[in-house]
Amino acid sequence: MDRVKEVLKRLGFSEKEVAVYLALLSLGPSPVRKVAEAARVNRGTTHDALRLLQKQGLVSYYHKKKHQYFIAEEPKNMAALVGRRREELEGLAGEITDVIPQLYSLYSVIEERPVVKYYEDAQGIRTILEDVLNTTEKLEKPSYTAYSSSNIRPHLYTAYPSFTEDRIARKVFARVIAIGPGGKEAGYDERRWLTKKGGAPTYTLIYAGKLAMISVKQQGTPHGVTIEDKSLFETQQLLFDWIWNTLGRNGNSKE
Repeated sequence: MDRVKEVLKRLGFSEKEVAVYLALLSLGPSPVRKVAEAARVNRGTTHDALRLLQKQGLVSYYHKKKHQYFIAEEPKNMAALVGRRREELEGLAGEITDVIPQLYSLYSVIEERPVVKYYEDAQGIRTILEDVLNTTEKLEKPSYTAYSSSNIRPHLYTAYPSFTEDRIARKVFARVIAIGPGGKEAGYDERRWLTKKGGAPTYTLIYAGKLAMISVKQQGTPHGVTIEDKSLFETQQLLFDWIWNTLGRNGNSKE
């Protein structure tokens, strides 16, 4: 029964609406009072839940001797509900595409205030990496710079195994200062080593007016933060370029 409840909740029904629906299924035709008692939900909330379920085609009612009785429709109606939802979403997808330009006309970006976003777990790291490609791809010269850490690098590829291939396919150039062993040039990139020993606790990407930092918690869970701030971006890019040129003049080896 727990699985049934979970599926119904994923359809958008609240916990109390699920309780009312399941109670009515087991009771058969019943007045609101009896359904409320079986579902352990107050009468007013039960009545509201029944009305919503009725609109979804899962519940109907009839009158008998001046009393109103509610009855659950056949469970197969749930499949019909999913079909209607799918059709509604397909139609909505086209409408959303049409209104996005209007939403952007209202979208206000306050340049004076940094925009900071936090991300957790592998999916969060993938979101950061996808943003790197999506934003840099639109630049006149698609590119970004990064401090690559051998300690963090494996977590990037766990989150987004095809990141390098996608970067190359989109022709996004990367300049990377590596910290620690490993790493190699793969195409549309250039790499220089700050050191081939140890590693840094953070993997840093500098791109399209943003700064992203990815690290790993003690339990091994990756997490990251992005900061959208023009001044911070320019400062970090200035420092990166100075280190990059210094490494070049010193003739550090590449792999």
